[in-house]
Amino acid sequence: MPNGVTGTTLLVMTHLPPPAEELRLLDAELWQLDSRRTQLLARRAWLVATLQQTQDQTQQARAQAQTRPPSAAPPRPETAAPSVQNVLLVLGGVLLTLAAAVFTLVSWGHMGITGRALVLGAVTLAALAGPAFLLKRGLRSTAESVAGLGLALTVLDAYALHEAALPGTDAAGYAAAAAAVLAGLWSAYGLLPASAALRLPLPCALAAAQFPLLLWAQSADAGPYMISTALLVTAGLDTVVGLRVTAASVRICAVVGAYGTGGWGALGAGWLSVTADGPGAAARAGALLLLAAAIALGAAWRVSGPGARHALGLAAASGLLTVGALGGVARFGVPEEWTVPAHLAFGVALLAGLRAGRLLPDAVRHGVAWASAVVQALALLWALPVVALVVMGPAGWLGRVWSGAPSDARAAVAVEAPWPSYAAAAPVVLLAVAAVLALVVRGEQWRPRARLGALGLLWAAALLLPAILAVPHLAGMSVLGVMTAAALYLGRTTASGARVTALVLALVTAVDLTLVSLASQTATLVVLSVLTALPAAASWRTSLVPFTAPAALAYAAALASATGAAADWPPARTALLVLAVPVAAALLAPRLAASRATVPVEAVGAAAGLLAVGLAVTDPPLLALVLALCGVIAAGTALRPDRRPVGYAATALFVLAAWVRLAAWEVGMPEAYTLPVTVPALLVGALRRRRDPQASSWTAYGPGLAATLLPSLVAAWGDPHWTRPLLLGTAALLVTLLGARHHLQAPLVLGGSVLALVTLHELAPYVVQVTGALPRWAPPALAGLLLLTLGATYEQRIRDVRRVRDVLGRMN
Repeated sequence: MPNGVTGTTLLVMTHLPPPAEELRLLDAELWQLDSRRTQLLARRAWLVATLQQTQDQTQQARAQAQTRPPSAAPPRPETAAPSVQNVLLVLGGVLLTLAAAVFTLVSWGHMGITGRALVLGAVTLAALAGPAFLLKRGLRSTAESVAGLGLALTVLDAYALHEAALPGTDAAGYAAAAAAVLAGLWSAYGLLPASAALRLPLPCALAAAQFPLLLWAQSADAGPYMISTALLVTAGLDTVVGLRVTAASVRICAVVGAYGTGGWGALGAGWLSVTADGPGAAARAGALLLLAAAIALGAAWRVSGPGARHALGLAAASGLLTVGALGGVARFGVPEEWTVPAHLAFGVALLAGLRAGRLLPDAVRHGVAWASAVVQALALLWALPVVALVVMGPAGWLGRVWSGAPSDARAAVAVEAPWPSYAAAAPVVLLAVAAVLALVVRGEQWRPRARLGALGLLWAAALLLPAILAVPHLAGMSVLGVMTAAALYLGRTTASGARVTALVLALVTAVDLTLVSLASQTATLVVLSVLTALPAAASWRTSLVPFTAPAALAYAAALASATGAAADWPPARTALLVLAVPVAAALLAPRLAASRATVPVEAVGAAAGLLAVGLAVTDPPLLALVLALCGVIAAGTALRPDRRPVGYAATALFVLAAWVRLAAWEVGMPEAYTLPVTVPALLVGALRRRRDPQASSWTAYGPGLAATLLPSLVAAWGDPHWTRPLLLGTAALLVTLLGARHHLQAPLVLGGSVLALVTLHELAPYVVQVTGALPRWAPPALAGLLLLTLGATYEQRIRDVRRVRDVLGRMN
C-alpha cells in the first residue's frame, strides 16, 4: 500500500474531533445543562410553595383543635354497684343497732314490764327470722345485715335482762354466763337449715366463746394461775375449732383467738415461772407452760396443706415452752450459776426429736431443732461476757506496764472489772454447744461451718480455764503460748475456711498473751521473743506467709521497743534498734516476689520505720540519722525493677534528714535547706530530658529551680545586706543565660523573673529617691507618653497587617 494512502486513512480513523468541532459540542452540552437546570429550579419552587401551603393548613387545623372545647365523654362510675350496696347495708345495720341500744338504755324506763318484753322480743325475733325470708328471695347481703342486727339485739336483750330482772347478780359472773349462752345460741342459729348459709353467726359465736372462762375466773377472784389456765384452755378450744372447721371465716377467727389467748396465757405462765419463789409455784407455772407447749405441738402436728408454714413456728414455740417449763422447775434444784446450763441441757435434749425419723412430721422436727438452736444461742450470749473479760480484760495492763506480776491467771485478766460469779459454768456451756455442732449437724453444706464453730468454742473454753481455775500466772501464760502454737499448726490445713479460722484464733490468743505479759518486764521480753519466733517458724509454709511473716515482723518491732525500754534507753536511741525491722522487711520482700505476702511485709516494714521516726522525734540529731537510714533502706528497695517509685520516697527522706540536721545545727539560711532539694531535682530533670527530649523544661527543671530561687528571693527582699542579693542575682543571671543558650523556657522565665525582682529590690531606694526629686507633674506626663507610644505602635501594627493582606490579595 502506498505511503500517501496510509497517512490519509490514519487521519480519517482518529477518535479526536478537530478543535472547532469539539468547541461546538461543548457549547451544545452547556446549553442543554442550563436548560435542564432552569426546569429543575422551577419545579423546586413549585414544590416549596406547595409544602408551605400544606404546612400552613396543618397549623391552622391544630390551632382550631386546641381552641375547640373537648367532646363530652360519658362519666365513669367511681364506685361499683356491689360496694355501694354493701356500704348502704352496713350503714343501715349500724344505725338500727344504735337505735336499739338507745331505746334499751334510754327509753326502757317509760314502758311497763310487759310492753318492754314484748317490744324487745318482737324486734329480736323479727330480726332473727328476717334473714331466712331474705335468703329465699336471693338477697344474701341484706340477710347478712339483718342477721347482724339480730345478733346485736340479743346482746342488748342480755343487758336488759340483767338490768331488769337480775340487778343484784355479779357483773363478771353474769357476763360469763351471758357470753356462754350467746355463743351457744349463735352457734345453733348459724347451724339451722334456714340460716346455715349466713357467714356471720358462727364467727360471732366463736368470738363470744373467748370470754366465758376468763370472765368466770375473774368473777371467782381466781389468782394469776387460774387466769392463765383459762386463757390456755380457751386457746386449746380455738385450736380444735380451727383444725376441724372448714369454713374460712370461722378458721380465721379461731386462729386469731388461738394466737391471742394462747400468747397471753403463755406469757403469763412464763412470768409466773420466772417470779416463782419455790418449787411448788415453779411446778404449777411449768404445768401451764407444758399445757401451752402441748397445744402448740398438737396444732403443728395436725396442720397441713396451705397452712403448713405455721407448723415450723408452732413446733419451735412448743420446744421453747417445754425448755422454759422444765428449766424453771430445775433451777430450784441446782445452784444459781448453773441455771442456764440446766436450761441448755433441756434444749439439747430437744434434739432427740431429730432422731424420731418418720414418727414426726418434717416441719415439727425442724421446728424443734430451731428451738434447740435458739436455746443454745441464748446460752452462748450468757457466756459471752466471761469470754470478753478474759480476752479484753488484760488491756488494763496498758496503763500499768511492768507494775508487777499478778498472783494468778484470774487476777491477770480481771484487772479493772470484777470477776463474774457464774464464770465457772461458762466453759460447760461452750463445750456443750461445741459438742452439738460437731456431732449433730450432718448437712453437707453446714457440717464444715459447724466444725469451725465447734473449734472456736473449744478454743474459747480452753482460754477460760486458766482464769477459772486460778492457776499461777506463769502457767496461764504457758497455756496461752501453747494455744497460739497449736492454732498456728492447725493453720497448715489446706481448707481455706479452717486456715483462716485457725489464724484468727492464733492472732487473738497472741494479743491476749501479749497483754497479760505486760505485768512483768521479764515476761514481756520472753513472750515477745516467743511470739516473734512462732510466726517466723510458721512462715516456712507458703500458704501461711501472707499472715505469719507480717505478724513476725510486727512482734519483732514490739520486741525491739521493749528491749530498748528494758535497757533504759531513751526513745530516740531505741529507734535505731527498731530500724532492724524495716531492714529485715526490705531484705525479705525480694525473696517473696510474685507472692501475696510481699505487700503485707513491706507495709509492716514501712510502719516500723514510721514507729522509729516517731520514737526519735524528740532528739533532732538522732532523728536526722534515723531519716537518713530510712532513706538508705528506701533507696535499696528502689533498686528492684518493680519498686522504682520508692526512689522518690528515698529522696524525700534524705532531704528531710538534711533539713533536720541543719535545724539541729541551728542553720537559718534557706539556701542550706533548698540546695539539697535543687541539686537532685536538677539531676533527675537532666536525666529525664536526655531520655525524653520532648519533655517540657517546666517538668524537668521547674521544680528544682523554684525550690531554691523562690525561697531565696523572699529572703533577699527582707535581707538588709548585699551578699545574698548579689549571689542570688548572679545565680539568676547564670540560669537565664543557660536558658537562652539552650532555648529552655523554664530557666529563662524563672531566672529572668528572679533577676528582675532582685534588681528592682536593689534599685528601689534610688527609684524612691528619684521619684521624690521629680515634680508632681512628671509621673503623669511619663504615663501619658507611654500610652501614646503604645497607641502609635498598635496603629503601626494594624497598618502592617492590612498591607500584608493587600499583598496576598494581589498575589491571587
